Amino acid sequence: MSGNIRLLDDTLAAAKAEGRAALIAYLPAGFPTVDGGIAAIKAVFDGGADVVEVGLPHSDPVLDGPVIQTADDIALKAGLKIADVLRTVREAHEATGKPVLVMTYWNPIDRYGVERFTAELAEAGGAGCILPDLPVQESALWREHADKHGLATVFVVAPSSKDERLATITAAGSGFVYAASLMGVTGTRASVGEQAQELVRRTKATTALPVCVGLGVSNARQAAEVAGFADGVIVGSAFVQRMLDAPDEAAGLAAVRTLAADLANGVRGKA
Repeated sequence: MSGNIRLLDDTLAAAKAEGRAALIAYLPAGFPTVDGGIAAIKAVFDGGADVVEVGLPHSDPVLDGPVIQTADDIALKAGLKIADVLRTVREAHEATGKPVLVMTYWNPIDRYGVERFTAELAEAGGAGCILPDLPVQESALWREHADKHGLATVFVVAPSSKDERLATITAAGSGFVYAASLMGVTGTRASVGEQAQELVRRTKATTALPVCVGLGVSNARQAAEVAGFADGVIVGSAFVQRMLDAPDEAAGLAAVRTLAADLANGVRGKA
Protein backbone atom coordinates (compact mmCIF):
# COMPACT_ATOMS: atom_id res chain seq x y z
CA MET A 1 0.00 0.00 0.00
CA SER A 2 1.26 3.46 -0.86
CA GLY A 3 1.54 6.24 1.68
CA ASN A 4 0.06 9.68 1.39
CA ILE A 5 2.88 11.94 0.21
CA ARG A 6 0.59 13.10 -2.62
CA LEU A 7 -2.03 14.18 -0.08
CA LEU A 8 0.62 16.16 1.79
CA ASP A 9 1.84 17.80 -1.42
CA ASP A 10 -1.71 18.66 -2.47
CA THR A 11 -2.60 20.07 0.95
CA LEU A 12 0.40 22.39 1.01
CA ALA A 13 -0.26 23.43 -2.59
CA ALA A 14 -3.91 24.18 -1.77
CA ALA A 15 -2.88 26.46 1.10
CA LYS A 16 -0.48 28.28 -1.21
CA ALA A 17 -3.24 28.65 -3.82
CA GLU A 18 -5.35 30.32 -1.13
CA GLY A 19 -2.56 32.81 -0.57
CA ARG A 20 -1.71 31.60 2.91
CA ALA A 21 0.66 29.43 4.87
CA ALA A 22 -0.41 25.96 6.02
CA LEU A 23 -0.95 25.30 9.72
CA ILE A 24 0.97 22.23 10.87
CA ALA A 25 0.34 20.97 14.41
CA TYR A 26 2.49 18.62 16.46
CA LEU A 27 1.18 16.32 19.19
CA PRO A 28 2.92 13.28 20.70
CA ALA A 29 1.26 9.89 20.44
CA GLY A 30 0.09 8.37 23.70
CA PHE A 31 -0.50 11.68 25.44
CA PRO A 32 -2.39 11.89 27.70
CA THR A 33 -3.35 8.35 26.66
CA VAL A 34 -3.36 6.65 23.26
CA ASP A 35 -7.09 7.31 22.81
CA GLY A 36 -6.72 10.80 24.23
CA GLY A 37 -3.90 11.57 21.84
CA ILE A 38 -6.01 10.47 18.87
CA ALA A 39 -8.87 12.65 20.10
CA ALA A 40 -6.49 15.61 20.46
CA ILE A 41 -5.33 15.25 16.85
CA LYS A 42 -8.93 15.17 15.66
CA ALA A 43 -9.58 18.30 17.74
CA VAL A 44 -6.74 20.29 16.17
CA PHE A 45 -7.89 19.24 12.71
CA ASP A 46 -11.41 20.34 13.68
CA GLY A 47 -9.96 23.67 14.76
CA GLY A 48 -8.31 24.28 11.41
CA ALA A 49 -4.93 22.53 11.23
CA ASP A 50 -4.01 21.42 7.71
CA VAL A 51 -1.40 18.80 8.67
CA VAL A 52 -0.50 17.03 11.92
CA GLU A 53 2.85 15.65 12.99
CA VAL A 54 2.51 12.75 15.43
CA GLY A 55 5.47 12.60 17.76
CA LEU A 56 6.98 9.20 18.50
CA PRO A 57 7.99 9.65 22.16
CA HIS A 58 11.65 8.98 22.80
CA SER A 59 13.68 8.65 25.98
CA ASP A 60 16.41 11.03 24.75
CA PRO A 61 14.66 13.80 22.81
CA VAL A 62 17.59 16.07 21.92
CA LEU A 63 15.45 18.59 20.01
CA ASP A 64 12.44 18.75 22.31
CA GLY A 65 12.16 21.17 25.19
CA PRO A 66 10.68 20.51 28.65
CA VAL A 67 7.02 20.74 27.64
CA ILE A 68 7.19 17.99 25.01
CA GLN A 69 9.58 15.97 27.18
CA THR A 70 6.96 15.97 29.93
CA ALA A 71 4.32 14.63 27.55
CA ASP A 72 6.76 12.04 26.19
CA ASP A 73 7.49 10.83 29.72
CA ILE A 74 3.77 10.37 30.39
CA ALA A 75 3.37 8.34 27.21
CA LEU A 76 6.47 6.20 27.76
CA LYS A 77 5.64 5.45 31.39
CA ALA A 78 2.24 4.21 30.22
CA GLY A 79 4.00 1.71 27.98
CA LEU A 80 3.56 3.33 24.55
CA LYS A 81 4.70 1.13 21.64
CA ILE A 82 5.35 1.91 17.97
CA ALA A 83 2.15 -0.01 17.22
CA ASP A 84 0.28 2.64 19.22
CA VAL A 85 1.92 5.40 17.17
CA LEU A 86 0.87 3.70 13.95
CA ARG A 87 -2.66 3.23 15.30
CA THR A 88 -2.72 6.95 16.11
CA VAL A 89 -1.74 7.80 12.53
CA ARG A 90 -4.32 5.40 11.10
CA GLU A 91 -7.26 6.54 13.18
CA ALA A 92 -6.46 10.26 12.85
CA HIS A 93 -6.14 10.00 9.07
CA GLU A 94 -9.20 7.79 8.62
CA ALA A 95 -11.33 10.13 10.71
CA THR A 96 -10.27 13.32 8.93
CA GLY A 97 -8.84 12.49 5.51
CA LYS A 98 -5.98 14.87 6.33
CA PRO A 99 -2.22 14.27 6.01
CA VAL A 100 -0.57 12.85 9.13
CA LEU A 101 3.19 12.48 9.48
CA VAL A 102 5.35 10.95 12.17
CA MET A 103 8.14 12.95 13.78
CA THR A 104 10.72 10.63 15.24
CA TYR A 105 14.33 10.26 16.17
CA TRP A 106 16.24 7.66 14.22
CA ASN A 107 17.00 5.10 16.92
CA PRO A 108 13.44 3.73 17.33
CA ILE A 109 13.12 3.22 13.56
CA ASP A 110 16.55 1.61 13.34
CA ARG A 111 15.59 -0.85 16.07
CA TYR A 112 12.16 -1.53 14.60
CA GLY A 113 13.49 -2.02 11.06
CA VAL A 114 13.35 0.50 8.23
CA GLU A 115 11.46 -1.71 5.80
CA ARG A 116 8.95 -2.77 8.45
CA PHE A 117 8.37 0.78 9.70
CA THR A 118 7.92 2.36 6.27
CA ALA A 119 5.60 -0.41 5.10
CA GLU A 120 3.45 -0.17 8.24
CA LEU A 121 3.37 3.64 8.21
CA ALA A 122 2.20 3.60 4.60
CA GLU A 123 -0.41 0.94 5.39
CA ALA A 124 -1.68 3.18 8.21
CA GLY A 125 -2.19 6.04 5.75
CA GLY A 126 0.81 8.06 6.90
CA ALA A 127 2.14 10.84 4.68
CA GLY A 128 5.78 10.57 5.73
CA CYS A 129 8.34 11.18 8.44
CA ILE A 130 10.26 14.09 9.91
CA LEU A 131 13.67 12.86 11.00
CA PRO A 132 15.51 15.58 12.93
CA ASP A 133 18.61 13.59 13.85
CA LEU A 134 19.16 11.49 10.70
CA PRO A 135 22.14 12.91 8.76
CA VAL A 136 21.39 13.24 5.06
CA GLN A 137 24.60 11.40 4.16
CA GLU A 138 23.37 8.38 6.16
CA SER A 139 19.78 8.47 4.89
CA ALA A 140 19.96 6.44 1.65
CA LEU A 141 18.40 3.28 3.12
CA TRP A 142 15.55 5.24 4.68
CA ARG A 143 14.87 7.24 1.51
CA GLU A 144 14.88 4.11 -0.63
CA HIS A 145 12.12 2.54 1.44
CA ALA A 146 10.22 5.79 1.96
CA ASP A 147 10.14 6.37 -1.80
CA LYS A 148 9.02 2.79 -2.40
CA HIS A 149 6.10 3.24 -0.01
CA GLY A 150 5.01 6.74 -1.06
CA LEU A 151 6.22 8.54 2.08
CA ALA A 152 7.73 12.00 2.40
CA THR A 153 11.16 12.42 3.98
CA VAL A 154 11.27 15.76 5.78
CA PHE A 155 14.67 16.96 6.92
CA VAL A 156 15.39 19.78 9.37
CA VAL A 157 17.55 22.80 8.57
CA ALA A 158 18.85 25.28 11.12
CA PRO A 159 20.29 28.80 11.11
CA SER A 160 23.74 27.26 11.52
CA SER A 161 23.42 25.36 8.21
CA LYS A 162 25.76 26.73 5.54
CA ASP A 163 24.33 27.37 2.07
CA GLU A 164 26.07 24.33 0.58
CA ARG A 165 24.71 22.16 3.37
CA LEU A 166 21.21 23.56 2.84
CA ALA A 167 21.37 22.56 -0.82
CA THR A 168 22.45 19.02 0.09
CA ILE A 169 19.66 18.63 2.63
CA THR A 170 16.88 20.03 0.47
CA ALA A 171 17.93 17.98 -2.56
CA ALA A 172 17.47 14.78 -0.52
CA GLY A 173 14.15 15.69 1.07
CA SER A 174 10.53 15.57 -0.04
CA GLY A 175 7.19 16.88 1.19
CA PHE A 176 8.55 20.03 2.78
CA VAL A 177 11.62 21.37 4.56
CA TYR A 178 11.37 21.88 8.33
CA ALA A 179 13.16 25.13 9.17
CA ALA A 180 14.09 25.26 12.86
CA SER A 181 13.85 29.00 13.38
CA LEU A 182 16.08 29.20 16.45
CA MET A 183 19.07 27.34 17.73
CA GLY A 184 18.18 25.21 20.73
CA VAL A 185 15.29 23.03 21.85
CA THR A 186 11.61 23.41 21.11
CA GLY A 187 9.36 25.60 23.18
CA THR A 188 7.28 28.73 22.91
CA ARG A 189 9.10 32.02 22.43
CA ALA A 190 8.14 35.67 22.91
CA SER A 191 9.40 36.39 19.39
CA VAL A 192 10.33 34.25 16.42
CA GLY A 193 12.40 37.03 14.91
CA GLU A 194 14.43 37.78 11.85
CA GLN A 195 16.60 34.67 12.11
CA ALA A 196 13.70 32.54 10.89
CA GLN A 197 13.00 34.80 7.92
CA GLU A 198 16.64 34.73 6.83
CA LEU A 199 16.77 30.93 7.12
CA VAL A 200 13.63 30.59 4.98
CA ARG A 201 15.09 32.94 2.36
CA ARG A 202 18.35 30.97 2.20
CA THR A 203 16.53 27.62 2.11
CA LYS A 204 14.13 28.71 -0.64
CA ALA A 205 17.13 29.65 -2.76
CA THR A 206 18.03 25.94 -2.89
CA THR A 207 14.66 24.22 -3.45
CA ALA A 208 11.12 24.37 -4.79
CA LEU A 209 9.86 22.43 -1.77
CA PRO A 210 7.66 24.31 0.70
CA VAL A 211 9.62 25.65 3.66
CA CYS A 212 7.77 25.42 6.98
CA VAL A 213 8.94 27.07 10.19
CA GLY A 214 8.86 25.51 13.63
CA LEU A 215 10.24 26.14 17.12
CA GLY A 216 8.67 29.01 18.96
CA VAL A 217 5.24 29.86 17.53
CA SER A 218 2.54 29.87 20.18
CA ASN A 219 -0.14 32.40 19.25
CA ALA A 220 -2.04 33.86 16.31
CA ARG A 221 0.13 36.98 16.11
CA GLN A 222 3.30 34.93 15.77
CA ALA A 223 1.59 32.59 13.30
CA ALA A 224 0.67 35.60 11.16
CA GLU A 225 4.24 36.89 11.34
CA VAL A 226 5.74 33.59 10.20
CA ALA A 227 3.03 33.10 7.56
CA GLY A 228 4.28 36.30 5.97
CA PHE A 229 7.46 34.58 4.79
CA ALA A 230 7.04 30.79 5.22
CA ASP A 231 4.93 28.19 3.44
CA GLY A 232 3.86 26.58 6.68
CA VAL A 233 3.73 27.39 10.39
CA ILE A 234 4.54 24.50 12.75
CA VAL A 235 3.21 24.61 16.31
CA GLY A 236 3.91 21.96 18.93
CA SER A 237 4.74 23.00 22.47
CA ALA A 238 1.80 25.42 22.68
CA PHE A 239 -0.65 22.59 21.95
CA VAL A 240 1.03 20.24 24.42
CA GLN A 241 1.04 22.94 27.11
CA ARG A 242 -2.72 23.41 26.70
CA MET A 243 -3.20 19.69 27.28
CA LEU A 244 -0.89 19.70 30.31
CA ASP A 245 -2.68 22.69 31.84
CA ALA A 246 -6.19 21.31 31.36
CA PRO A 247 -7.99 19.96 34.44
CA ASP A 248 -9.39 17.03 32.45
CA GLU A 249 -9.31 15.53 28.98
CA ALA A 250 -12.46 17.26 27.73
CA ALA A 251 -11.06 20.64 28.73
CA GLY A 252 -7.79 19.78 27.02
CA LEU A 253 -9.54 18.90 23.77
CA ALA A 254 -11.51 22.14 23.87
CA ALA A 255 -8.31 24.10 24.54
CA VAL A 256 -6.35 22.65 21.62
CA ARG A 257 -9.33 23.04 19.29
CA THR A 258 -9.58 26.72 20.25
CA LEU A 259 -5.84 27.26 19.86
CA ALA A 260 -5.93 25.64 16.42
CA ALA A 261 -8.76 27.94 15.39
CA ASP A 262 -6.81 31.00 16.59
CA LEU A 263 -3.68 29.90 14.75
CA ALA A 264 -5.70 29.09 11.63
CA ASN A 265 -6.94 32.67 11.68
CA GLY A 266 -3.35 33.82 12.15
CA VAL A 267 -2.05 32.06 9.05
CA ARG A 268 -4.95 33.60 7.12
CA GLY A 269 -4.06 37.11 8.29
CA LYS A 270 -7.13 37.35 10.51
CA ALA A 271 -5.35 37.47 13.85
